[in-house]
Amino acid sequence: MAATWLGRTLTAAAAAGLIAATVITPGLADAPQLPRTTLASATVPPRPRPPRLPANFRGKGRYIVRDLGVNVPFTWQGSRGNSQMIAGGPQYRIWFTNLIYRNTLYTVTYKWPGIPLNPNRRCDNAGAFSRQDLNNGLRTARFVGPEILQGNRNRHVDHWRLGVVAGSTRPGKHFRFPLALADIYVDQKDPGQWWQVLQFGLQNLYDPQLDEWFTMTTFSHRPGTVTLPPTCPRPTS
Repeated sequence: MAATWLGRTLTAAAAAGLIAATVITPGLADAPQLPRTTLASATVPPRPRPPRLPANFRGKGRYIVRDLGVNVPFTWQGSRGNSQMIAGGPQYRIWFTNLIYRNTLYTVTYKWPGIPLNPNRRCDNAGAFSRQDLNNGLRTARFVGPEILQGNRNRHVDHWRLGVVAGSTRPGKHFRFPLALADIYVDQKDPGQWWQVLQFGLQNLYDPQLDEWFTMTTFSHRPGTVTLPPTCPRPTS
């Protein structure tokens, strides 16, 4: 399955742990008085730059669906604003590709556990969608905080949350429900260098738990290769 902004609907990372902290506040009479200079000098760290998808890049890693026991090779490449994800292959339990090609979004699922699919099936054209559209959406992501992804090599990343919610946009007790959410982890020094994404929501309908994630082992800004499958109709413009 694809990310919300690159998949079957106009589009993963390890699940974040929740830490509960209990703070015991002393009575006001017993509370120490902080010097005014301490309060006045307190500053909020600047918000880092949000994630963005570069025009040219290439990377590889793993695509993981935990509840299905799936862990397959994954590549993501970009060339002159076009981009393509490929997860798995004909010898694996899942195999799909998602593309932004000439400002159009495509997706093709060739194999998925428990679903009979024709490997020569026609791809789905999700409509007009460009790298710029994606980056415009990423500007609305909320900054969660700096983190370290631990592995063979620890990576210092910024964690962002991007969501699509249907229903009321007003604060308070109003009807709303999530359509899709994504946790995005990009390099702290380069928000165009992606290391991990967790995605879950209605776009993951093939997965019983509605969540999938990919993690990158390499990512560089060298131009990649993007190939439109022969079953996808070429854009007219």
